[in-house]
Amino acid sequence: MSSPTDPPLREPDLPRTAKVRPKALRTGFTTGACSAAAARAAAELMLTGELPATVDIGFPDGKDRRFPVDSGSAEPPTAVVVKDAGDDPDVTHGARMTVSIAPREDGEVVLHGGEGVGRVTKPGLGLEVGGPAINPVPRQMITAAVREVLGDRGADVTITVPGGEKMARKTTNRRLGIFGGISVLGTTGIVRPFSTASWRSSVEQAVSVLSAQRGSVAVLSTGGRTERVAMRLLPDEPEVAFIEVGDFTGAAVRQAVDHGLDEMVFVGMIGKLTKLASGVVMTHYTRSKVDTELLGRLTAEFGGNADDVAEVEQAATARRAYEVWQRSGVFSACAHRLCELVAAVLERFSEECGRRLRVRVAMVDFEGEHVVAATEARWVTWQSQ
Repeated sequence: MSSPTDPPLREPDLPRTAKVRPKALRTGFTTGACSAAAARAAAELMLTGELPATVDIGFPDGKDRRFPVDSGSAEPPTAVVVKDAGDDPDVTHGARMTVSIAPREDGEVVLHGGEGVGRVTKPGLGLEVGGPAINPVPRQMITAAVREVLGDRGADVTITVPGGEKMARKTTNRRLGIFGGISVLGTTGIVRPFSTASWRSSVEQAVSVLSAQRGSVAVLSTGGRTERVAMRLLPDEPEVAFIEVGDFTGAAVRQAVDHGLDEMVFVGMIGKLTKLASGVVMTHYTRSKVDTELLGRLTAEFGGNADDVAEVEQAATARRAYEVWQRSGVFSACAHRLCELVAAVLERFSEECGRRLRVRVAMVDFEGEHVVAATEARWVTWQSQ
């Protein structure tokens, strides 16, 4: 149960764009949309013997969008559409989405994953284990694109991505049980630059996969450095348990409750921990700020002098509070208490989502080397002098 002194829980809406910029960033297209375009071009080549220069593809929003066809070949009918991710820093930008088509006698359109398309090895993704990692909306778009050209005639549709296996090394595919290449993704067909929405979806998907593997503990981190520390901290947990949540802690907690998990470990640095301790569970910088007054109260509570408290409260960043705590000898007590506050907030949030989870928290230094404070004293690998 919450008390009058607990901070209000807040999960702000996502910003319309992840960053405010003087001009709009260019949107792009997903691997799924590009595969659908290549599939349509290959189908037209099979039907007419001519490779079109452009194709129009229907999107889930009801609009058609035009794609240039990069190249193709006649035997088997094959077309290539190069993925343009717009201004999004997408590892699959420039991928040559290549689709080949062969006729089938049974009237079915059957999708296959060739070289560079990942294969699903674990349940929890909503895809057939053993099948290609082609998500439901891309499947619908590809099938519809082929049907528009071939009507009731059947086709085997094979998607390949040259270099896809190398691209996949920079994604979370392996952890999700997808091996051998990239996933053919997309729910809208559109890539929105620096899309935070896509990250939230990947967090929710990762928790679903963990649940499908009968995992009971989700180990959340904010990024690569904190995740590496988390893995060293909890070496007995399976790789699938480790989830980079970025700003979407609240989404991960809600999903964990919905999927029946029992426990959560959060590993982060002081900035994100301060936002969480103040009750904010979606911590994107445009929707939340570090509560330096909270840090000032901790400084006073554990013996910081008036000048230290004032400096912390007026600081521009949580990092400055970290430095003041170290300088004034109150670091361990303040940082430990901050971890406890985060655990309390996340436990209360999980209870509001339907079921109280056990939550443990660890703070990592800025070098991503050590646990400097934690709700579990045995986790701490660095002691303040």
